[in-house]
Amino acid sequence: MLPLTLSSDRVRLTVPTRADTAAITEGCQDPAVVRWTTVPTPYTEREAQTFVDALVGPGWASDREYTWGIRRVGSDWLVGVVSFRTEHRDLGFWLAPAARGAGIMHEAVELVVAWAFDRGAPDVYWECYEGNVGSASVARSAGFSFTGTGTARIPARDGGPTVAWTGLRRADGAPASDLPWPAASFPDGTDGPEHAGVHRGGR
Repeated sequence: MLPLTLSSDRVRLTVPTRADTAAITEGCQDPAVVRWTTVPTPYTEREAQTFVDALVGPGWASDREYTWGIRRVGSDWLVGVVSFRTEHRDLGFWLAPAARGAGIMHEAVELVVAWAFDRGAPDVYWECYEGNVGSASVARSAGFSFTGTGTARIPARDGGPTVAWTGLRRADGAPASDLPWPAASFPDGTDGPEHAGVHRGGR
């Protein structure tokens, strides 16, 4: 598939390019992104360029993974990344610290989920490493049902198994589960960093 743009009144999602190297590199210095993902550390411009060249472009071309850069309307500066992988219909994302708290990630997730449903996906899956309340609050506010705790599909940074919170949003709007979310007081609309696997190592 050729890359496409998704947009709302406040958010514009476009394919990341090498012109976004500085923004991607800056975002991946954030301790929360490092903690909750498997991006390389230290993360340099070389990793950002490889991410664009080896994952973003080939992902679109092969229809394996569609990756967008998140930008505020009126700005070309990339403030985050959101991806949708087709094999398991799963979603991943991260947002730079300066852009959090304004509902930007919530809008980006809504755009991607709506697009996936329009293309015929019956549901969209989400997971994050256990304890990533920021990512969980985004998923919860975007209408995902909490479906439990289990082994993460994306291994930990050391390659070993780790525990994940999981969720699902169905295209027909029916709840996928009646399980309560792990924390009772997640603030709706809170922007989290990134759940495991958006970059699959940040290559």
